[in-house]
Amino acid sequence: MCSHYRPVTDVQRYRSFFGAVLPNGTRPDLWPGYVGSFIRRPRESDAGDEAVAQHEALPGVFGLIPHWAKDTKISRQTYNARSETVAEKPSFRDAWRRAQHCIIPADWIYEPDWRSGKAVPTRIQRADGHPMGIAGLWASCKLGDEWVHSFTMLTVNADDHELMRNFHKPHDEKRMVVILGEGSYDAWLDSLPGPASSDFMRQYPAGNLIASPEK
Repeated sequence: MCSHYRPVTDVQRYRSFFGAVLPNGTRPDLWPGYVGSFIRRPRESDAGDEAVAQHEALPGVFGLIPHWAKDTKISRQTYNARSETVAEKPSFRDAWRRAQHCIIPADWIYEPDWRSGKAVPTRIQRADGHPMGIAGLWASCKLGDEWVHSFTMLTVNADDHELMRNFHKPHDEKRMVVILGEGSYDAWLDSLPGPASSDFMRQYPAGNLIASPEK
């Protein structure tokens, strides 16, 4: 699971890898409940207007806030969505059913390495230096007089992953976020609900990631 990550905050890097404009207000270090950014298809992208950008970046709360929530506190429990149960959980099922797919740009994520007997914060990033495009779901709800966007990262089991099985407490299930390859960004944003979306729920190759203990 991932509760802490470093978002992409360099404007040129954001545009180069994700084809979108970095929104204002993104924090450089994100935890559940903080405002980060996510990328989705613009609502007008189906109109056939070539002037409409294909990727729209929006600020949103890290931790999905369903339409029935009364405040943002739920984001502290909804920052990750298990791919095995996302279609059933009340917090996520509407966004999954509507295929409200998004990409979450991250330079790296943090996970605790417990192999020494204590938690060692560890940075995990792509070995090629490219940012991660993490598969997620987005939502929008009205809290009081304000519309609030939010997002969650999708995860898969990683018990047999050569790298990610080293993180979290020894007896806990190992999980990892769904990291997309650049070539599948548009396919993820356009995929239909159900099996088509589930096809993206797979592990990212261990050889394409590096882990570095934080100093």
